[in-house]
Amino acid sequence: FARNLPVLVDYTEGRRKLCGLLFSFLLSGSRGMGGHNCGLYLFYYYFHESTMMMMKREGSLLRIIIAVTLTLLLCFLTADSEVRCIESERHALLNFKQHLSDPSNRLASWAAAAFDVDCCHWVGVLCHNVTGHVIQLRLRSFPPLDDIDDELPTDEAQYEAQLQTYERSVFGGKINPSLLDLKHLIYLDLSGNNFNGTQIPKFLGSMESLRYLNLSYAGFGGLIPHQLGNLSNLHYLNLGDDNYYYRLYVKNLQWLFGLPLLHHLDLGNADLSQASDWLQEINKLPSLSELQLSNCDPSVFIPPPIPSSINFSSLTTLDLSLNGFENTSILFWVFGLHNLVSLDLSINQFQGPIPAPRPIWKRFQLFNPQLAIHSSTSGKIRENKLQGTISSAIGNLTSAISIDLLFNELEGKVPRSLGNLCILRVVRLSYSTWGQEISEIFESLSGCVSNGLEILEMEGAQLSGHLTDELGQFKNLVILSLGYNSISGPIPWSIGNLSSLRSLDLQSNQINGTLPQSFGLLSKLESLNIGLNMLEGVVSEVHFANLTLFASQNRLTLNVSLDWIPPFQLNSLALGSWNLGPKFPSWLCSQKQLSTLDISNIGITDAVPPWVWNLSSQFTYLNISHNQIYGEIPHIPLILSDDSMIDMSSNNFSDMFTIDIGKNEFDGSIPKWIGHRLSSLMILSLHSNNFYGQIPDEICALTSLQILDLSHNKLFGSIPRCVNNFSVMAKNNNSNDPLFLLDWWFESSSRPFERCSKHHP
Repeated sequence: FARNLPVLVDYTEGRRKLCGLLFSFLLSGSRGMGGHNCGLYLFYYYFHESTMMMMKREGSLLRIIIAVTLTLLLCFLTADSEVRCIESERHALLNFKQHLSDPSNRLASWAAAAFDVDCCHWVGVLCHNVTGHVIQLRLRSFPPLDDIDDELPTDEAQYEAQLQTYERSVFGGKINPSLLDLKHLIYLDLSGNNFNGTQIPKFLGSMESLRYLNLSYAGFGGLIPHQLGNLSNLHYLNLGDDNYYYRLYVKNLQWLFGLPLLHHLDLGNADLSQASDWLQEINKLPSLSELQLSNCDPSVFIPPPIPSSINFSSLTTLDLSLNGFENTSILFWVFGLHNLVSLDLSINQFQGPIPAPRPIWKRFQLFNPQLAIHSSTSGKIRENKLQGTISSAIGNLTSAISIDLLFNELEGKVPRSLGNLCILRVVRLSYSTWGQEISEIFESLSGCVSNGLEILEMEGAQLSGHLTDELGQFKNLVILSLGYNSISGPIPWSIGNLSSLRSLDLQSNQINGTLPQSFGLLSKLESLNIGLNMLEGVVSEVHFANLTLFASQNRLTLNVSLDWIPPFQLNSLALGSWNLGPKFPSWLCSQKQLSTLDISNIGITDAVPPWVWNLSSQFTYLNISHNQIYGEIPHIPLILSDDSMIDMSSNNFSDMFTIDIGKNEFDGSIPKWIGHRLSSLMILSLHSNNFYGQIPDEICALTSLQILDLSHNKLFGSIPRCVNNFSVMAKNNNSNDPLFLLDWWFESSSRPFERCSKHHP
């Protein structure tokens, strides 16, 4: 390059080309070694070489120096100047913005003001660093994510706040054709927004420079335009969604033939039922490596055997979950794909044995990562009707990360070869008939897999035997779920070695003994479910750190100081049948986030302190039944959700004067037990709910009732005659009739109330 510089310098055109070459070199240098250092090096090299050559030719050394200096000066000035966007593309973006709804004003930087004319600085816009052309539009909206696989507890209030923020921030409206003026756009991401069932614009098929198009989870609906098949440079196409109100569909997939460079195709939740040749058409994509067809209703009938020509030779990731497949020839075809590293066949109707993995599948991963925006990629064959045993050949899957076979009809023993899968992170084998002792499972997984295993789930797997000290070898476990088995014996002390554990579920077993104090070492534990076991003994402050606790139906005793303040804030707490009495647990008042509380049958012989009633509005479930609680229930109107439940039965409450649950969403019939158990009730207000049916005669037992308000419900039938016998009921000033508030609900009631007699109000 440098040896040709003297020739270029002699000509004006050559000088222009030299500047371009130097400018490109300087730009690359500025990213690596720094633009000015690169320029100095180039100047020195040019000066040395050109001087030696020009001294052998005609010309002046001074002429060379002047030419080189001016050329480099021009290049340095160009390199230091800022690349600005193209004016026509700026106007195209402004027109595009005009038709978008942007409730949270995320595109505030997209302004026409003179001080903000450079669109390369706008949010979501990326320009080429030399030409200034807009090459990327990144306008994705990110919904809040639950924790790993939705299995760890989520702060509901925080999640709800995040969800509301997300819903206020999503883009909507219309996609303006002004995007066609972005001739150099290669990347377009509008995922996670809400376009309310709008059809995908056909003109997108004319944006021939596109290499990446992501319209997933953006609320598009209707027919997928075949014009997308004109995007011959496209590498990535994601139209996946989970919205059943606005569902995409196709009549055929022949348009895919125009996408020879496509690597990633996601049509999740799109209706492919009319595309009878879907398998053949997708097989024509020579570069396809990732295929996501979850819940697509593809033509379920695939005549066996599947032709050998359909081999998806480049495919590494395949998701055919939620499609209702029954044909086991699909299984054998899938297990014959030589390059596959990620597979999801969950929630189909496959039956019969699992084909043995081939030796060539050593790279197979059954991958199940924590994903961004609702991606359905996972390694699962869960929720089918697969039968038989797992072959020891599963040990050939030496790159496996996740194996998920839950909700099948498998039996036999978990193969020991599973323990040789050294990078395996997730094992889900719940709800099959393994019939092993839990110690055998630990032994099978005692190989190198124990070093990295993060999730082990074997609920309802007919496991028995004792939890052994081998449990402590799984030091990286995050989730351990062994509920609904027949595991017995005590919890081993070695459980304290599971320092990464966040969720432990041992419910509905036959575990006895007491909780080892090593529980206090589980500093990351958030969810503990040991309910429905035979645990006993004393639980103290050292057992708790930061968790959601479900431990009902044990005979444990909590022994803490009177002024104990727990080091956690719980969302849910279930301690039914513990020994917590006789006083009401005062430490509960510190739990400001509690929405579920079960302290039934815990031996309380005490009045309910006022702070409990102050917290009552935050409960979705409150159970204080089967105690000896006494005293007065104050008049506190409850603001409850439609799925709320409060159980105060089997106590010694006296002088309950008022029940006011008006303006909620309660439904069903009016409980008959109100008349039997609340005989001292003076005010009963059930107004503005969704109660239906007839008013029960048992309400006549409320002889102390002064005000009864059943208005704005969906009641029908006759008003009980005994209502007129409520002698202490407040009287209407204009008559001697009792104050009985009862309105018809004309829109929903099947028939209006009938009056028992012409004298009855």
